[in-house]
Amino acid sequence: MRRKVFAPLVLTTALLSASLPYNNVLAVQPDHQIENHAVKKWNENANVPLFVKEKHAKRQSATSNDALNYLEENKAKIKIKNPKAELKVEKSDKDELGMTHVRFNQTKNDVPVEGAEIIVHYNANDEITVVNGAYNNQLEESDLDTTPAVTSEKAMEAAKSSVKAPNELDQLPTSKLVIYPFEGQNHLAYKVNVNFIGNEPGNWFVFVDAETGKVIDKHNAIMDVDQYKTQNGSGTGVLGDHRLLHISKSKAENEGTTFQLADYSHEGLDGILTYDYSNNKLELFSNKSASFKSEFDRPAVDAHYNSEQVYDYYLNEHGRNSLDNNGMPIQSVVHYGDNYNNAFWNGTYMVYGDGDGEFFIPLSASLDVAAHEMTHGVTSNSANLIYKFQSGALNEAFSDIFGALIDDSDWEIGEDIMAPAAVADGRTSLRSLSDPSKYPVGSKYAPYGNGEGMYPSHMDEFYDLPGDLDNGGVHINSSIINHAAYLTAQDIGREKLGDIYYRALTHYLTPTSDFSDARQAIIQSAVDLYGEGSSEVEAATGGLDSVGITE
Repeated sequence: MRRKVFAPLVLTTALLSASLPYNNVLAVQPDHQIENHAVKKWNENANVPLFVKEKHAKRQSATSNDALNYLEENKAKIKIKNPKAELKVEKSDKDELGMTHVRFNQTKNDVPVEGAEIIVHYNANDEITVVNGAYNNQLEESDLDTTPAVTSEKAMEAAKSSVKAPNELDQLPTSKLVIYPFEGQNHLAYKVNVNFIGNEPGNWFVFVDAETGKVIDKHNAIMDVDQYKTQNGSGTGVLGDHRLLHISKSKAENEGTTFQLADYSHEGLDGILTYDYSNNKLELFSNKSASFKSEFDRPAVDAHYNSEQVYDYYLNEHGRNSLDNNGMPIQSVVHYGDNYNNAFWNGTYMVYGDGDGEFFIPLSASLDVAAHEMTHGVTSNSANLIYKFQSGALNEAFSDIFGALIDDSDWEIGEDIMAPAAVADGRTSLRSLSDPSKYPVGSKYAPYGNGEGMYPSHMDEFYDLPGDLDNGGVHINSSIINHAAYLTAQDIGREKLGDIYYRALTHYLTPTSDFSDARQAIIQSAVDLYGEGSSEVEAATGGLDSVGITE
C-alpha cells in the first residue's frame, strides 16, 4: 500500500502532542494532561493513525469563524503555522443532533490541496468535541511555486488525450488548479475531470503538471421545451414484478402524446429521470402508453422504480434530499452497451447494462445494485472518498452496506441479477457481507493476497494491490469493512447500523480517509448518537475489532 503524504489528524476535543512517523499532526489539550493515555504505534500494514479523545471547554459559538479561531489559538499544538491563511472554510452544517460540523480545505497561496481537509465538530452545547481529517504539513516549509506555466486549456487537451476520450463528450470537461501530493512530492497541477459514456465509459480525474503539461496521475472514478405533468403509470420489471410508477405525459408537435419515465412529484427534488441509451445517445425513456410492459421496457421500469425506493430511504431514514442533499435530479441510463455485464455511477448518472444472459440479466433489476450506485452519488457529495486504495475501498464498502440496508432481504449484493449459468456455477450474488470468502477473486488479483484467493474478511487477508489493478483493491478490500458492518448489525440491527455508518460517511470521513480513519469515524458516530459506553458503541467497535481494524 502506498503511504499517505497527509498526516492523519484525529484530534478529539483537545489535542495530544505526540511524535508520530510521517508527520502525523496532533497536539495537547489546553488545560490538563490526559492520564494513562495510550499512544498507539503506527501499523505499516493497516496504515493506522493515532486517535486521542478528551473533553473541551465551551466556545462562544459554533461557527466557521470560531472554529478557525480555535485552530489559530492552538496552532503551536497542532503544528499548523498559520491556520487563518492556510485553511479555507468549505462548508458548515448542523445535523439532527444539534451538532455543527465545520469543514476546511487546506490551501497554499489560495490554491487548494487535493484531499487535505480538516473538520471541527461541535456538540449541541457549542463545545468542540472532535477535530479530524488530514493535513499536508510538508507544504509549510515548501517553496512550491503556485503560478502555473501551462494554461487550463492545454491541460484539458492533455487530459483528454491521455484517456482516449471521444471527440464528442457528454459533458464539458472541467479543470481546477490544485496542489496534488503524489509519490512523496507535491505538484502544482490541474485536476481535470473528463466524463463520457461512449463505448468505454469514463469519469476520469486526470492530474496534469501545471509546469510541464505532462500527466502526473489519473484514475477512472466510474464507480463500477415541453411541459411535463407527473401522473401515475405502471410497468413490469425484469423479473415480472408489477411496478407502480410516477411518469410524465407530454405532447410534441407531429408526435402526439407520449409518456416518459420522468417523475417530478417529489417536492424539492429536480426529478427522477430514466434514459434509454440503446441508440448510443441519451433519450428520455418514452412510450405511447402509460403502461410500460414490453421486454424492452422492463430494465427501464426497474431502474425508475428502484431509484424512487432509494430516494425515499435516504429522505425518510436520514433526512437527505437526493444524492447531494439539495434536490439534484436522480438520473438513470439503461440499455447501455452490448451484453454489458456491469453497472456504474459516472458522477452524474446511474448506468446499467443489460447483461449477457449467461452471467447477468439486466442489472437494473436489483434494488441493492441501484442503492449501491446511488450511494456512490451520496459519497461523492459528502466524504468524496478518493477512488483508489483504502479510501476507494471505503467508497465501495459504504455503497455495498447501504445496498444491503435498503434491499433488506439478505446480506448479499446482486442476488437478483445473476443469470442461470452463473447460479449453476455457484455464483449466486456479486458479493456477500455475511460471508465474503464464499467467492474467489480474479486470478490476476490472487497473487497479491494471502494465497487463498478469496474475498477477504479480515485485515490478515488484505490484498496489497498496485494502483492499476482494481484501483488498488477498491472492490476486493471493501469486503473487510462490509463484514465489520454485518457483524455490528447482528448486535444492534440494520436501522442503527445505517444511522451510525451514514453519520460517519457524511460528517467525519474525508477524501483520503483509510480504514483506521473509518474506525474512528464509525465509533465516534456511535458515541454521538448513543453515548459513551453504550451497547451501540460496543457493537460498532466489536465489528471492527473482529475484522482486524483495531487501531
